[in-house]
Amino acid sequence: MRTITTRSREVPNLFHDLVNDRIQTLHREAEEQRLISRVRRVQRARRRAQRANEKLERVLREDW
Repeated sequence: MRTITTRSREVPNLFHDLVNDRIQTLHREAEEQRLISRVRRVQRARRRAQRANEKLERVLREDW
């Protein structure tokens, strides 16, 4: 009976470990998604700045 008692105590611990691992994985994935979003925002901002710079250069050339 001792092994049954030991096993019955191990199962909740194993379940608890699995749940904790899943939570950590979800947190890690969420952080990765936040990072991807920030990178995309920066890329969009750079493209907008580049287009604005090109437009400004065209306008300035026309005036000269």
